[in-house]
Amino acid sequence: MSISTTTIKTIQDIMRMDAGVDGDAQRISQLVWMLFLKIFDDREYKYELMEENYVSPIPERLRWRNWANDPEGITGDELLNFVNDDLFETLKNLSFSDDSDPRRFVVREVFEDSYNYMKKGILIRQVVNKINEIDFNNSKDRHDFGDVYEKILKDLQSAGNAGEFYTPRAVTKFMVQMVNPKIGENILDPACGTGGFLTSSIELLKTKVESNEDCQILQRSIHGVEKKPLPHLLCVTNMMLHGIEAPSQIRRDNSLARPLSDYKSADKVDVIITNPPFGGTEENGIETGFPLDFQTRETADLFLVLITHLLKDNGRGAIILPDGTLFGEGVKARIKEKLLNDCNLHTIVRLPNGVFNPYTGIKTNLLFFTKGAPTKEIWYYEHPYPAGYKSYSKTKPIEIQEFEPEKAWWNSREENEFAWKVNIDDIKENNYNLDIKNPREVPIDHGDPEELLENYKVLLSEISKIRSALKNELMDILAGKNA
Repeated sequence: MSISTTTIKTIQDIMRMDAGVDGDAQRISQLVWMLFLKIFDDREYKYELMEENYVSPIPERLRWRNWANDPEGITGDELLNFVNDDLFETLKNLSFSDDSDPRRFVVREVFEDSYNYMKKGILIRQVVNKINEIDFNNSKDRHDFGDVYEKILKDLQSAGNAGEFYTPRAVTKFMVQMVNPKIGENILDPACGTGGFLTSSIELLKTKVESNEDCQILQRSIHGVEKKPLPHLLCVTNMMLHGIEAPSQIRRDNSLARPLSDYKSADKVDVIITNPPFGGTEENGIETGFPLDFQTRETADLFLVLITHLLKDNGRGAIILPDGTLFGEGVKARIKEKLLNDCNLHTIVRLPNGVFNPYTGIKTNLLFFTKGAPTKEIWYYEHPYPAGYKSYSKTKPIEIQEFEPEKAWWNSREENEFAWKVNIDDIKENNYNLDIKNPREVPIDHGDPEELLENYKVLLSEISKIRSALKNELMDILAGKNA
């Protein structure tokens, strides 16, 4: 049976009948740990065929096939107790050593901070039976479900604060295409959320795979770090859907919690593409792991320092930053100075309001840079709204085809109505303020203030006359009725 959004809607409707599941974020979390087990089990059928003497990292009684596959299997309180007291309790505490199967590590990490919110075993059985309609070893089901999963991730935009973990796919695809990772390069997103940049990178790299060795290199090339449980779970599942068999390189951690001096040359990577949370602040003490000149508790600023440090020479970076970082002074100016000294910040694409609606309407910027040589000039490109748009919304999101003009301009740059360049000397003179407006933008002439005030007074007078005339007319009508 082909998977569709209707299947997921049915599952979510079943969950709404359960008193234990409250809100979209919990429904998504509940759904995804179950999907993870189903996807993992379907993959294990393949592993059993390909790997001699394959041993599952999941105890036999807890494998999906042994408790979930039979539509007439355990249900009610028996199923609820099994899930709460055996399944979760065991998988949260799986033991492993450094040389263990990385799949065991992935399973434990997924369940360490997952929860079963549902309180009715009968409803759990109904959800399980709907999930069993999907065969993740069937290429069509897997492809169809990939689209559905993307819709699930997009739903995070309106699931409270969880919206911070979803970057519009048009933006992730464009940034990845411009950075253009290659087979053999290590790719990192140190604030990976649900994995949008990583999946876009995987899809692009798949087009460059020419051998089985390339496939194995790709499996080892994708790295991500996410500190919150729900997006980490979503990201790990997303990696499996995109062909990463044991996504143990998606770690649940805070990239900023590790002192900068602890990172060694072996930790450095070729490509970093990320979207750190806007306006986020870190807990006390995190900033002490950074050099004194760059100490701040603002998340985006610290990530900019971290990325500059973690890129190899000639490594390529891209990051989404709000306007506030571009024009900020003090520690922000010192961080931008470091970026411009250590890297060639060659391009800033300025996005209009609303790209991240409904999570936030804040204006954002895409910064592209290469490590190893200082910046001499910065090209700016102001991304316009499509014709007829005044903003983006959930029903009218930014689309990948809108970036075609930037792509056409990228390798043969000339100034035009949307593109301009600024010399580094001008940036330095302006205290590293990168918030530079389009010089070709025509300012809106609102008119002479005194003339506008006089016109306003005339308009008020006319309105008063019309109001008096209407009042008199109404009085005449009422007088006629009472005559």
